[in-house]
Amino acid sequence: MPVIAPMPAARPARVPGQRDGSEDAVTVAQPTVVGTTVDHLTETYRAHYRSLLGLAALLLDDTASCEDVVQEAFIRVHSARKRVRDPEKTLAYLRQTVVNLSRSTLRRRILGLKLLAKPMPDMASAEEGAYDQLERRDLIKAMKGLQRRQREVLVLRYFADMTEAQVAETLGISLGSVKAYGSRGIAALRVAMGTPA
Repeated sequence: MPVIAPMPAARPARVPGQRDGSEDAVTVAQPTVVGTTVDHLTETYRAHYRSLLGLAALLLDDTASCEDVVQEAFIRVHSARKRVRDPEKTLAYLRQTVVNLSRSTLRRRILGLKLLAKPMPDMASAEEGAYDQLERRDLIKAMKGLQRRQREVLVLRYFADMTEAQVAETLGISLGSVKAYGSRGIAALRVAMGTPA
């Protein structure tokens, strides 16, 4: 049966009590540090916070956002510190994180500006909505009281947003007839709805 020998320690420590050639020594495995330590990250914070803030300031325009980005970068590197195997690369990771977070902040701002550029629909109050419904109901009632041709011309002209020529072509009547039916229809609507001329 083969015997598996343990891996040798990176740095043997000498402990009195055992013989190794002419000296007393025992090989004891030293704990190996994997990743960036909290102490190293704290020292990096003290030494490079201002320079990272300056980096963020070159990418962003307000101090509050710069501070937020740098703080978030330290939080993320702290959370992933075991993956940063070489403590000497901690600053490089922090710089890259600051750049990436600054880009994300700018993307969110641009998206926000695009959304703000679109006009938001005005919301009517409950009273205005009820009033609009009453007006609409009165208009529909008045439209039903018009002659058929007057109603057709007004619906196509104002609700379907057609030109007078398009209305004439659609109904198969002359342009002069469209104008006549339209003006008579509007006059009849004003009378029916009690609107002054």
